[in-house]
Amino acid sequence: MRMDQDIGDIRGFVAVAELGSFREASLFLNLSQPALSRRIQKLESALGVSLFKRTTRRVELTQLGREFLPRMRRLIDELDAAFLGVREIAERRSGQVTLACIPSAAYYFLPEAIRAFNARFPQIRIRIVDEVASAILQSVLAGEADLGICVVTGEEAEIACDMLMTDPFILACRAEHPLAEQTEVAWSDLLPHRFITVGRLTANRLLLDLGLAGVERRPRWFYEVQRVATAIGLVEAGLGVAALPRLALPRGPHPSLVVRPLVKPILGRTIGIIRRRGATLPPSAQELYAMLKARWAGAGGSVPG
Repeated sequence: MRMDQDIGDIRGFVAVAELGSFREASLFLNLSQPALSRRIQKLESALGVSLFKRTTRRVELTQLGREFLPRMRRLIDELDAAFLGVREIAERRSGQVTLACIPSAAYYFLPEAIRAFNARFPQIRIRIVDEVASAILQSVLAGEADLGICVVTGEEAEIACDMLMTDPFILACRAEHPLAEQTEVAWSDLLPHRFITVGRLTANRLLLDLGLAGVERRPRWFYEVQRVATAIGLVEAGLGVAALPRLALPRGPHPSLVVRPLVKPILGRTIGIIRRRGATLPPSAQELYAMLKARWAGAGGSVPG
C-alpha cells in the first residue's frame, strides 16, 4: 500500500467490515454509497487484492481482508488517540511561565509571539519581566525566570543559549529631520546632530562602544537615557536622533519617525533565548520555548522589517 493512502479509504474499509453492509457504513460515515464504493475500490487497487466478497444480501471479508482488518483498526485507534492528545494539550494544559525579556523585544515583537502562543494554549498564564540583559541572566540563573530573551554578549557555563536572530542598529529620527533625506547614514553623519544614547550599563551601549572604538569621527552623546523606550520618546519629541536596535522600533509606517540604515561600520547585536543548563523546563515553559525558537527560525534569523 502507498504511504500516502487516504485515511478516509481505511476508515471506509473498517466501517464496511464491522457493519457488514455498504448501506449502513455509508450512513455511519455520512457518505453516499457510490462514494464509499469508490473508496473501497481505490484501497483494493492500491493493495492489489480483494478485501470483500460481495453477495446480494451481505458483504463478507476475504481471507486477506480478515488479516488486514486488525492492523487497520490499530492504525485508526492510534491516529484518533494522537489527535485527541494534541487537542487535550491545547485545550486543557494550564500552568504559568515566567519569561524575562529585554524591553526592546518586549515592546513590539514579543506581543505577536505571545498572541500566537495564547491562541494555541489559552490556559497557560505568562509573567513577563522586562529587564536589562544582566538582570535577565541573573533571573534565569536563580530560577526566578524559566526563560530569558536577551542580547548575547558571551558564554556562561551554567546557561544554555540558542541564537535566535541578528538585530542591526539603525538610525531613528523625525520625518522632517535632514538625515531622513538620506537612504543610509554613516556614523560620522551624526556629528552635527544631538545624539541620544542608552546608558553605559546596558548591553546595547557596550556593543556600540566596542563597535565604534576604531571609528575616528564617532558621535558624542548629548542625551543619555537608561531605556530604549525613553530614547524613542526623545526622538519623537524632536530632541535629537538615536541609534537603536531595529527590534525596538515598530514595524511599518510611524506617524512621525523614520528609520535609516547605519553604515561605516554596520553594527548589530545577537538575540538569544536562554535557560538554565541541565534544568528540565516545566511543560508550559517547554511549549513556549519551542514556539519562540520556531517563530524566529521562520523569520530567517533576522528581524522582520
